[in-house]
Amino acid sequence: MILDMLKGFLVGICASAPVGPIAILVIQKSLSKGHKAGFVSGLGASVVDTIYASIAIFALAFAQKFMDDHKTLILLVGGGVLIIVGISMAFSDPFRKMKADGESVVSPKDFGQAVAMGLSNPMAIFVMFTLFAFFGLAEKTPSDWSVAPIIISVSIGSVTYWFSMSWLLSCFRRNFRMRTILWISRITGAIVVIIGIALLGQGLFNVIFKGMPIA
Repeated sequence: MILDMLKGFLVGICASAPVGPIAILVIQKSLSKGHKAGFVSGLGASVVDTIYASIAIFALAFAQKFMDDHKTLILLVGGGVLIIVGISMAFSDPFRKMKADGESVVSPKDFGQAVAMGLSNPMAIFVMFTLFAFFGLAEKTPSDWSVAPIIISVSIGSVTYWFSMSWLLSCFRRNFRMRTILWISRITGAIVVIIGIALLGQGLFNVIFKGMPIA
């Protein structure tokens, strides 16, 4: 079991490592608001990773069928969520809630944005399943909660990754001028919006040109 927990820890790190919308969000929060805000966003990502790890073990077949049956709806909703979050990132003032001592107030919004981003990309379930298969964890039989330590290890690995990443980024924060950080917020927000538009566009293409049902 200890070996399986170690593998789960590595799965959590590997699942968090790819650069995507959540990583962009954590970068933006860490540079503009500091380590705490970046880490809180990373915790939101870890919650999603834990959910997807549970699905990968207990309900992959159901999840795959659900996504096949509702692919267009997922694209439309997921794209819309990313567009909204990206616009919020691009046009928010990262210095509006600065304290007098230079630290930023951590907002529940930092956590909520990461959760919304993660849940808007259910394809990450298959990334998680691939990692489980690579590390030899996909063969575990989820007949009871004996696999719970593996899921917890995935969560710990994800939390460790986001803590380290947000801390490192916050260290570089001191080397940036406020105007530079502001432009980083604008650019990262625009990237997330573009990703959302691509997903939304694919969903609309399926509806308009392929005649696929929304639900």
